[in-house]
Amino acid sequence: MTAPTKSDIWRKDRDHLLHPYTDFSCFREEGSQVIEKAEGMYVTDQDGNRLLDGIAGLWCVNIGHGRKDMAEAIAAQVMDMQYYNPFGHSTNIPASELGAKLAALAPGDLNHVYYTCGGSTANDAAIRLVHYYFEMKGQHRKKKIISRDAGYHGATYVAASLTGIHGTKLGFDRIGEDFIHHVSAANMYAKPEGMSEDEFCDFLVDEFERRIHQLGPDNVAAFIAEPIMGAGGVLVAPKGYHKRMYDVCKAYDMLYIADEVVTAFGRLGEWFASEAVFGMTPDILVCAKGITSGYIPLGATMITSEIYDVIAHPQCEGGVFSMGLTYFGHPVACAAALKNMEIMESEGMLGNAKEVGPYLQETAKSLLNLPIVGDVRGSHLMMGIDLVADKKTKAPHGAGVSEAIFKKCLDRGVIVRPVGDRIVISPPIIINREECDMIVNAISESITEYLAEA
Repeated sequence: MTAPTKSDIWRKDRDHLLHPYTDFSCFREEGSQVIEKAEGMYVTDQDGNRLLDGIAGLWCVNIGHGRKDMAEAIAAQVMDMQYYNPFGHSTNIPASELGAKLAALAPGDLNHVYYTCGGSTANDAAIRLVHYYFEMKGQHRKKKIISRDAGYHGATYVAASLTGIHGTKLGFDRIGEDFIHHVSAANMYAKPEGMSEDEFCDFLVDEFERRIHQLGPDNVAAFIAEPIMGAGGVLVAPKGYHKRMYDVCKAYDMLYIADEVVTAFGRLGEWFASEAVFGMTPDILVCAKGITSGYIPLGATMITSEIYDVIAHPQCEGGVFSMGLTYFGHPVACAAALKNMEIMESEGMLGNAKEVGPYLQETAKSLLNLPIVGDVRGSHLMMGIDLVADKKTKAPHGAGVSEAIFKKCLDRGVIVRPVGDRIVISPPIIINREECDMIVNAISESITEYLAEA
């Protein structure tokens, strides 16, 4: 059979695929960048351009691309057993082993796992579990969920409604507005002028508590938050924020959901960030992405033993826990996750993130010398760079600038992610200092070139 040409693949993609976040104003003419190969820190497009992956695919390829040991582990599980019905009282070896491994690594008594196919479905599962938990407790009014502006929780309908990036909802019907509500983002860069970090934290916690009273404490079931807000701009909350928000939840008999789809599995140098970095143990912890380093889709919703003990009873005579996914605990995905974690442990990747991450953050501060860079922030291997028209007013630079910087970085062999008026960086956790320099230099040179042309 004749191998497809570059133009064949480009055309088939353009004519038949509906991509996430397609820009229809130019897609018909420009089509897609076709990535053909991937190895380590790099991907290669169909024109042979080798590109440093500064975004780990999409926050997820933590151990790097194209590992033979991962391929062998996946292949071995396929040959042993690629799938069997997970419903009712049927299990498989990798799902059971992974559940025990996650429980051992997670903070507190997050001892029970509900598997999904990714982060969006894991967040949907979290909300269903919250509602079911309070139903089983007889607190039938306790349904409302508080999320945050600029938070990102997924693309399925409930997860998209939890998401506080409101531009993602234009043209789409909205659901859940009767039970999903939002409070302010923990955005230190946008805090009122003259307000200290502690005062801003006070403001956010007070706003949260007032929103609970506005909605009625007997009606509010949970708060959901990313430890560091990812797609919303890599927003790092003021010190003590997460612990204080958790304490408010406990005062009003609410559950705290930590969306660690991005932050878990090494991006902040820890298996999970909630307790180790932010001093708070959530009631529900959601993870995906780095759990398999993107080799196979998998998500997980972890709940405490206290929640499990409440829901682990028939809801009626003959009743069963009727949340079912065909690919729950998929053996190949779970085998990939186990191998992924084995690799991370044996090669000391958490330590690398702790050592190289601060170097990336410090090195990137040099970008603040550029006239359109308003803020450089993040932690370890998560970074957001705000592009502004005026540093004093912090007015965003406007449409198209981040996309132009992205394209110029590609010309320099580096992939970054344009998100609105920001550039986002989230490299694999195997990155070294030289590769950090490559990313920062590519951004600096690209911005300088853009300004010269402008």
